[in-house]
Amino acid sequence: MSISNPEYSQSKILRPIEIKKADHHSKGSTSALTLAAIGVVFGDIGTSPLYALKECFSPEHGIPFSADAVFGVISMVFWAFLIVVSLKYVLFVMRANNHGEGGILALMALALRTANSKRALIIMLLGVFGACMFYGDAVITPAISVLSAVEGLEIVSPQFTKYVIPITLSILVALFLIQKKGTALVGFLFGPIMVVWFLALGLMGALNIVDNPNILLAANPVYAIDFLMEHSIQAFIVLGAVFLVLTGAEALYADMGHFGIRPIQYAWFFLTMPCLLINYFGQGAMLLSNPEAISNPFFLMVPEAYTFTLVILATMATVIASQAVISGAYSMTSQAILLGFVPRMKIAYTSDKEVGQIYMPAINWFLLALVIAVVLAFKQSSNLAAAYGIAVTTTMIITTLLAAVVMRVVFLAC
Repeated sequence: MSISNPEYSQSKILRPIEIKKADHHSKGSTSALTLAAIGVVFGDIGTSPLYALKECFSPEHGIPFSADAVFGVISMVFWAFLIVVSLKYVLFVMRANNHGEGGILALMALALRTANSKRALIIMLLGVFGACMFYGDAVITPAISVLSAVEGLEIVSPQFTKYVIPITLSILVALFLIQKKGTALVGFLFGPIMVVWFLALGLMGALNIVDNPNILLAANPVYAIDFLMEHSIQAFIVLGAVFLVLTGAEALYADMGHFGIRPIQYAWFFLTMPCLLINYFGQGAMLLSNPEAISNPFFLMVPEAYTFTLVILATMATVIASQAVISGAYSMTSQAILLGFVPRMKIAYTSDKEVGQIYMPAINWFLLALVIAVVLAFKQSSNLAAAYGIAVTTTMIITTLLAAVVMRVVFLAC
């Protein structure tokens, strides 16, 4: 189905500014949409435990391992979740929607409605640049997520190393092939798997916290502040790795049009955030007891007999992780067409009930080609971490600037 006439596009952009918890999804479908949102929206941020903490202590760009460093890093992770994801995105930025649609271009459209010509140019440049960074995120996320999971096979046996790239590419191709089935079907297929994944994360973390409960003291922000003061420049570099735990936060906003605000909020506060935090604290507890586990703290959280099972589950979760940014890329491109930034292209509406659930063949195959190229070029997930951090950080900064413009207009109007 192709997109409708240009008069609709213009009217959609030029309506009065609207900041509220707009949700065009029916109340009766909230529970079903929450399950689907778990399967689509939270896969990206939900698989960050695979690589985030390991990168913080990477020999190339991390910091020397110590108990104080573990407390400092876990403290930064905890407060990053609370401030950046929960407060900024889930409770604040998601209220700024363009008729139910989220994402950096929707935020830009809201900011443009009250801007003069000089400010409009700056806002437009910021929005377009932020969108470019999000597309970069959409390319890197599938590559780094699936690679990091399949690399777990190397812990089972070094003989599996030569199969990592072929298995990764096969999984990625299969993922992009099923996109035409639609977000709803993909979400309902992936949702139960991601529920199991998050519960497994929480269980793994809880078992390790029981062994070393002192790690819970890292919830005190003083540890993060002391860490930043003591390590100075090194700590600033490590912040880039800490930001890896937030990957997928921008996708929460970009995918809002697929599911609505409330299902995403419910899924975040009642399942996703608690399980993720417990897992990160569990990794920290394990490192305090076994510093040698820093080579791959996630997979070493479980006994060796369970490693292969965890690799299988992690691989399924990372496949799903890619779904968040893929769906977000469809929504972003749809908004770019409405704004006149890209030419019209085919948009297939995959749901009779939810207008935001779309599939774009051209974007799907273009992303697949780029993801394959990235996997073949970088070969290891650790080689992608820096580029990943840059894309995520830049997009978040621009979202903050545009949200400030929109909120300023709203507050002045009140």
